[in-house]
Amino acid sequence: MLFRMIYDDKLAQAAYLIGCQKTGEAILIDPERDVDRYIRIAEKEKLRIVAVAETHIHADYLSGARELAERLDAMVYVSDEGDANWKYEWVKKRAAGCRGGGGGVGGGDAQQRDGEAGYNHRLLKDGDTFRVGNIDFRALHTPGNTPEHICFLVTDRGGGASEPMGIITGDFLFVGDLGRPDLLETAAGVRGAKEPGARALFSSLRRLDVLPDYLQVWPAHGSGSACGKALGAVPQSTVGYEKRFNAAIRAAQDEARFVAFILADQPEPPLYFARMKRLNKAGPDVLGGIPHPKALTADEARDIDATQAAVIDTRAWNLFRSAHLAGSLSIPLDASFPTLAGSYVDPDAGSPVYLVIEESKLDDAVRDLIRVGVDSIVGYITPSILAEAFARSAKKASIPETDVSAIKAAQNTDSAMFLDVRRADEFREGHIPGARNMVHVRLPERLAELPKHKTIYVNCRSGVRSARACALLRRSGFNAINIAGGFLAYEQTGAEIER
Repeated sequence: MLFRMIYDDKLAQAAYLIGCQKTGEAILIDPERDVDRYIRIAEKEKLRIVAVAETHIHADYLSGARELAERLDAMVYVSDEGDANWKYEWVKKRAAGCRGGGGGVGGGDAQQRDGEAGYNHRLLKDGDTFRVGNIDFRALHTPGNTPEHICFLVTDRGGGASEPMGIITGDFLFVGDLGRPDLLETAAGVRGAKEPGARALFSSLRRLDVLPDYLQVWPAHGSGSACGKALGAVPQSTVGYEKRFNAAIRAAQDEARFVAFILADQPEPPLYFARMKRLNKAGPDVLGGIPHPKALTADEARDIDATQAAVIDTRAWNLFRSAHLAGSLSIPLDASFPTLAGSYVDPDAGSPVYLVIEESKLDDAVRDLIRVGVDSIVGYITPSILAEAFARSAKKASIPETDVSAIKAAQNTDSAMFLDVRRADEFREGHIPGARNMVHVRLPERLAELPKHKTIYVNCRSGVRSARACALLRRSGFNAINIAGGFLAYEQTGAEIER
């Protein structure tokens, strides 16, 4: 058996390629949307991806399962558990142009179609099994993070094993944490869902009681993911280790204590999570390949109206702050790039997307964007072309920044307000007196609450998240000023702190 974890550091997301080397067949579990990289890895290992599976309807990225079903006619294995509101709709709706044939699954597993319009797929219930080559997979229903969530026990029959070696746990069990049960409510807007989700998660933990302690745990996310609050940085674990040391499992001594623990201090989910849930249920658009945006000339860059298009400027903050196309967003190509781009750019608005970026970084940025459903990337502007566009009278803007010395004077006026864009738990620990809290990854949905007749002083912990928020605010017509150094700099002055 061949086993590969393919990890996206920015979204802290793991896909798993599991292949039978005797038959040359492989399955991909929980893939992202740019599937060409998985296909290349499989080919390098002399494997064909004949099947794709998902543990649940994802919230943090767009699934690549439909893309693989289109491109390779791969067999699709997804959950048929949960209530009627969370069923996979796209498996019954084949997109135009899919190539039929090929992609057969080994081990005598029959291919099924839901009519000619559907993909080759099988809907799984708790306990259902299937085989890829000589590797057996068994579905376990583990609701809590989502009602339909399933895990996969993996047994290598080709290697002579009669018991599973590991379990693909998706967003049920992480290293050091459990999947958060509040996302249907806090991200997807299903009122009253988080407490029942927490109780379902408590019940799902009983599945671990009958699993052997040696079983390897292969989760869907690691440290940095917004799908939990205390995920470990170790890529995998064992069932026994997690039962002994996972804080969330240790809190499950009784249901009431567990529900309070698992719902407390969960970070605010990024705004784009709701769109991912909706699209992964209905079916992401099929790309057929990676978009190739056009390199713009200086004249073309000069003519862009960045208040109508979405211009994502990836340059460093000091360069952006000094001069950028008026209306641009400041989102450097760092670990938070896809999360912020997914939250600040609304694909439903139909606006074209342009990148200000070095050409060498273009492919990475495009992949990050399509993973969160930002597809209409039509052009890019290199920094040197941007400078030339400014020389040709492109509409240029800058963003003011102040240090904490200006705060005290501003606090004594009616023309200023203070906006803290940190997480709610950070804000509760201490903030500038009178500040309002709006977490930066959900700021677009709260713009209507802010005054346009006041100067808005924006802070986070160190000035990074607030810089991103300031660019969004100024694009939206607010007079926003970034507080350099953020709350850390304010705290060091010894000034009053409100809690």
